Amino acid sequence: MAESIISPGVYTRENDISFIQPAPIAAGAAFIGPTVKGPDNQPLIVTSYNDYVRKFGETFTSASSTYEFQTSVAIKSYFSQGGQTALVTRVVSGSYTTAANTNITGTTGVNRATGSGTFTAAAVDGQRYDIVTGTRTYSFIASGNPVPADITGSDIWFFSTGSTATLTATNLVLEINTAYQNVTNFPVSASSAGAVLALSGSAVGTAYNGITFLTGSTAAETPNFTLITLGGGTDGASATFPFTIATLGEGIQYNNSTAASDSGAQNSDGSLVSGSADNLRWEVANVNTALGSFSLLVRQGDDNTNNKTILETFNNLSLDPNSDNYLEKVIGNQYMTVGTDASSGVSYNYLNGTYPNRSNFIRVSAVNLSTPNYLANDGVTVNTNSAGVSFSTYLPRVASGSFHGALGAVKSGAKFFADIQSDSTNIQGLVGANYTTAISLLSNKDDYQFNIISTPGLIYQNGASYAGAKSVLDSIVSLAESRGDCIAVVDLVEPTSLISDVTTQAISLNSSYAATYWPHVQIQSATGRNEYIPAGTIIPGVYAFTDAASAPWFAPAGLVRGGLPGVIQSERKLTKGERDTLYAAKVNPIATFPGTGISVFGQKTLQTKASALDRVNVRRLLIALKKFIGDQARNLVFEQNTITTRNKFLATVNPYLESVVQRQGLYAYRVVMDDSNNTPDSIDRNQLVGQIFIQPTKTIEFVVLDFTIEPTGATFG
Repeated sequence: MAESIISPGVYTRENDISFIQPAPIAAGAAFIGPTVKGPDNQPLIVTSYNDYVRKFGETFTSASSTYEFQTSVAIKSYFSQGGQTALVTRVVSGSYTTAANTNITGTTGVNRATGSGTFTAAAVDGQRYDIVTGTRTYSFIASGNPVPADITGSDIWFFSTGSTATLTATNLVLEINTAYQNVTNFPVSASSAGAVLALSGSAVGTAYNGITFLTGSTAAETPNFTLITLGGGTDGASATFPFTIATLGEGIQYNNSTAASDSGAQNSDGSLVSGSADNLRWEVANVNTALGSFSLLVRQGDDNTNNKTILETFNNLSLDPNSDNYLEKVIGNQYMTVGTDASSGVSYNYLNGTYPNRSNFIRVSAVNLSTPNYLANDGVTVNTNSAGVSFSTYLPRVASGSFHGALGAVKSGAKFFADIQSDSTNIQGLVGANYTTAISLLSNKDDYQFNIISTPGLIYQNGASYAGAKSVLDSIVSLAESRGDCIAVVDLVEPTSLISDVTTQAISLNSSYAATYWPHVQIQSATGRNEYIPAGTIIPGVYAFTDAASAPWFAPAGLVRGGLPGVIQSERKLTKGERDTLYAAKVNPIATFPGTGISVFGQKTLQTKASALDRVNVRRLLIALKKFIGDQARNLVFEQNTITTRNKFLATVNPYLESVVQRQGLYAYRVVMDDSNNTPDSIDRNQLVGQIFIQPTKTIEFVVLDFTIEPTGATFG
């Protein structure tokens, strides 16, 4: 609290304006290209390579061979060298759709499977009772006091013997119902009346018919109980789907079954016959008709009953739209649609649906049976619909299943890596026009922020004969120029090209917002094969390492920051003369030095005119400065055009620029925002004018060492 100034005297104050506004978090790199799975033309943030694989996949099988897209190679390199976030936009050829769930069913007017039997005597210490399903046995063992602890993680429980048949039934009921509450998909619940034990399937329908309850596991044991076989569970006149879910990703990779009535063929261990890591599975569990709740699990398609790979779990879901746990609210029901403005031709994404998606894999596509106000006012009675049917029958059954109905597959005979050059109309199964929508989407600076943009696998050479790749890369460079906040990494020629080929292509480009690198390099693909890729595929990783180890205004080149980890060899080892030829033509060489490995040995942009901006580090310095200062200036819009407002801006920008000087990004700077450039005329036009003068730090690219030989007897001063 400020001190009140009342009586005369001297008052001292501190006004600390030395605080340096932290730079904004880097948006990272944007990658446009084909992926194994995921939504198409929907830019998504990934925060690690594992996150990328979960959302977009890594390898896929076609015609008994395994393939990998260069998109995943680029992103793996980017994150392995310190990248923090990547914006990935999947592009596809043809029409791709999402997959829908199979067999999430509830039924109207159904019965549970039930059965009952009578104990003929009190349980004997050590007597075993088994609940046997088609694939699993749950065992309950009677024991005298003290009762042993249950075996955690097993299907074995212990209960007190009791002195009479009635107590045996009572104690067993307590143990069965404890298991019912604690074990996912436990098949029955129990009750007793005297020595009579009654069992009921844990959900309505025919699924639990045939479950048996017996004494011991062999006929040789002396039974003291009448065998129970559950039956009478019915599905009613017609089965319904309480709700349907759909995958967020698109393409046949999400399919396992072919029809909505098919839950996906399963093996005896509960695994899908054709399940893969790129499939998804769903599971309904913990259905509670007393409360109207259930759980929904999203599982990986290649797991099984005993070894589940659970990707997401949503508990206590409800079909009551008035509940906070309403299915659509918890999971989400939104999906993206791509639109195009007829006047500007610019593409954009717009959301359909009410509730944001909290799942990374699925959305609720419809709720067909809702249960508004599931419980009556007494908090116990379950309400009914207008026909008098209990809402409890609307709940889904305990079951699991897969997805079906998605369209979209990689083009038959798609070419990858070095094979791309043998079919110029087939670039990883795509043509240039497939990239158009994604590029248009990324022109929106407000929605999508990044400082590097890359299209792994596209080659500038050969123009129209290369399926429009040249025009796509021209659009990428134009995108970087119009945004002004990113640099494009482009590849100019296909494998086995000559130096003259790459220099000829470089001459046709002139932009400080783009850079190119050559020759191709060899890496080990996720398929296990060694493949040659354009150098630009892994250059965003070099930029990421530079940002993490130093700052964007340091040169992403040389033996300190330009190393290429994971590269086996370059396509050719360049001589100094060849590196000179390439550098003079604005092409950054990939150099191989014995004992020091393979590294980037150049940092020119594709700008033809010699200036400070013909260097990558200066262009990236300007990108960083414009991003930070532009963000600060945005806060001034609609503020009062006064000296106070200007000083507030200067108090933020000057310390930041001073910090850049200290971090070797600038030699000097000056910011002018005063009456000299904010004249009455500009103020009357509602303008605030600022001028920022900077002297970028230059990098050492040529080291000149003079050795002077002096005669014997000379002295050194």
